[in-house]
Amino acid sequence: MRGILAAGAAAAVVLVSGGAADAAVYPKYKAPKTFGTTFQADPGHDFTKGIHSRHNGILRGQITHVRGGVAEYEPIKWKKGTRTEGRFVGPREGDVGAYASQIAKNVVFLSAYGCKATMSDLTVSRKTGLGAKRCSRAALIKRHGARPHPALITVHKGRIVKVQEIYTP
Repeated sequence: MRGILAAGAAAAVVLVSGGAADAAVYPKYKAPKTFGTTFQADPGHDFTKGIHSRHNGILRGQITHVRGGVAEYEPIKWKKGTRTEGRFVGPREGDVGAYASQIAKNVVFLSAYGCKATMSDLTVSRKTGLGAKRCSRAALIKRHGARPHPALITVHKGRIVKVQEIYTP
């Protein structure tokens, strides 16, 4: 009986420690408006010192390039349309406003379009319009490295720890 209890306790420790390893540990940051119409500021960021990480928090942005586990990303804003509802736009060409951060090994990627390359499965929360399906780090790099997608990008201690896609029809 003691052997069974000890084995059960050991299994519980493994499950708890394995779950904790998957969970990113960082404070809960205040999310910006999903369809905000202005670029988010990053007070104190010095763009003259080359491209580097944004301060801790959540940026409404898009990843523009991925190389060697480092993502370059930029802020985006919603621009209302005349014929359509609108679209997300980045800074004008020539404006300095890009960042670069390492993608955390345990990054949380919440997709609005499913994990497959076809992006045929809608996995968006109807309530928030944000991705709800957890996908792998590899899926994030493959999708966002190939083509920018609007997302809420959470940065903590110089690393991207969460990317939640914004659904746009």
